[in-house]
Amino acid sequence: MNTPLKNLVEEWLRLDPNESTRKDVEHLWNNNAVGELERRMRTRIEFGTAGLRGKMEAGWSRMNDLIVIQASQGLCAYVLEHIQNAATRGVVVGHDHRHNSERWAQLTAAAFIANNVKVYLHNGLVHTPMVPFSVKALNAACGVMITASHNPKQDNGYKVYWENAVQIIGPHDVGIAQSIMQHLEPRVHDASRVMESDLCVDCTEEMKKGYFCSLSNLRAKMLSFDGASVAFVNTSMHGVGDPFTSKAFEIAGFSPYTPVKEQQHADPEFPTVKFPNPEEKGALDLAIATADAKGASYVLAQDPDADRFSAAENCDGKWITFTGDQLGTLFAYHVFETYKASSKPIGKLAMVASTVSSKMVEAMAQIEGFRFVDCLTGFKFIGNTALDLVQAGYEVPFGYEEAIGYMFGSEIRDKDGVAATMVFAQLAASLRARGTTVSAHLQELYRRYGYFETSNSYFVCTDPLVIENIFRKIRSSGDMGSSQGRSYPSSIGGLQIRSVVDLTEGHGYDSMNAPTYQPKLPLSLGHMMQFRASSDSDDSRIVLTIRTSGTEPKIKYYLEGSGSNRQAVHNLLGGVVDDLAEDWMNAAENGLSRP
Repeated sequence: MNTPLKNLVEEWLRLDPNESTRKDVEHLWNNNAVGELERRMRTRIEFGTAGLRGKMEAGWSRMNDLIVIQASQGLCAYVLEHIQNAATRGVVVGHDHRHNSERWAQLTAAAFIANNVKVYLHNGLVHTPMVPFSVKALNAACGVMITASHNPKQDNGYKVYWENAVQIIGPHDVGIAQSIMQHLEPRVHDASRVMESDLCVDCTEEMKKGYFCSLSNLRAKMLSFDGASVAFVNTSMHGVGDPFTSKAFEIAGFSPYTPVKEQQHADPEFPTVKFPNPEEKGALDLAIATADAKGASYVLAQDPDADRFSAAENCDGKWITFTGDQLGTLFAYHVFETYKASSKPIGKLAMVASTVSSKMVEAMAQIEGFRFVDCLTGFKFIGNTALDLVQAGYEVPFGYEEAIGYMFGSEIRDKDGVAATMVFAQLAASLRARGTTVSAHLQELYRRYGYFETSNSYFVCTDPLVIENIFRKIRSSGDMGSSQGRSYPSSIGGLQIRSVVDLTEGHGYDSMNAPTYQPKLPLSLGHMMQFRASSDSDDSRIVLTIRTSGTEPKIKYYLEGSGSNRQAVHNLLGGVVDDLAEDWMNAAENGLSRP
């Protein structure tokens, strides 16, 4: 039975220490705004592996002071219970420039200090990678970053790193969520005296110095280039990245880049972009216009919290934006070349990518002899997989996901847009010294490892029952896996399906993993399947991953084709997408829309 709305409102008013959000709820209640109150009060914002993220306003389903205090109290109790010497090891807290970020970082610190836990509170704006870097450098018990990354301006978030300096995974997400529900009564009501506490430690400058030192270690000694030979334009997308990126450029020996003035400084209003994400269409328009005006060859971009990176190149007057997978391939080859030049055994080199990312690095690994491992989507899995490989005796200097996230070196097991910017600039300058360009170099890699082309998109479906029916039909529409009692499709787009991996909880299956046929990767709460198919007549092949989104009413697909014939691969993708939409999804019949 549902709790009466009146009770939810009264409990909010009893607990909320913030006068502004309390008045907001009182106003809605006094004006009988039942619909709005239901949206804000009925369900509680869910704590998961990504922490918390949502719209900033009053209510149980939103981001606000009360939610941050309760989350911090629950996290603190969980950390004290599960991590040895947590109180003396302390926690790291950082924040970006969004509305409320600084106050929420201080409220987080206040909740830990109230439990006699030391807090390393970063002073001023930091980019997200500074928190995991600091957790490792300080041997802290955990870290919290207040940011909503590249979300719209009305959002903010609460991101948690475990003692291994990697984003949390299960069972910690469930344990922390349960702990939050056991610590709902606020023990702190404001953060006015946080900075006065002996338990609040400021080692921001020391950590920045250590971070930049780690970046200097990424400078490839084997590369020779003139730091002034290539002109770069950089956008920080109204975020916190510019001071970090400009310093990284200096460390790498480059002349200063030209900043996109309108987007250079931190601005929580993000006035020039609706979605401050370098991947969004039009997000790089100002940067490209600046590059044209300055005669620059490359545009570099970080998202607002500077953990993601994108780049574009002027190819004979036409701007080409590299995809996340193309950048991943370029970085992987660069890391491989650097490692090879060190004379270390190639058999001890390993790289990691999410399972929905390109298989070109896998092809590279097979030819060059290093280890490649894929894992579930998200840097919480990439980082932990990297640590597991290190435990097994491998060196893991690189990992990536197609959503423009790149991990370099051993000091940060998370994506770092500043490190990626520096490495890309080194690559571009060294290629210029050899008389070529990044895009030309990518074509060389295609000739060496085969041509790879991606076609990633999604179907919108707002009815969960329809989504369930679609996936039920896919699991029962063919004879693939029939000897194990399965009925997956056996063909798509004129290709024969050679393998199926179903990573959905309750349906776990891997057609290539006899005799158990159980997947090697962890299972997902949402639907997730991967199909590999190939042609009987040439070397064309595809990898298709389809999955439900955990945050949006979407069925996402990640499709990659590869082979020696570029045009054949390109044509192949269209046929696969048509079959996926018409036969597998029944898009028209099920009322699915596409972007």
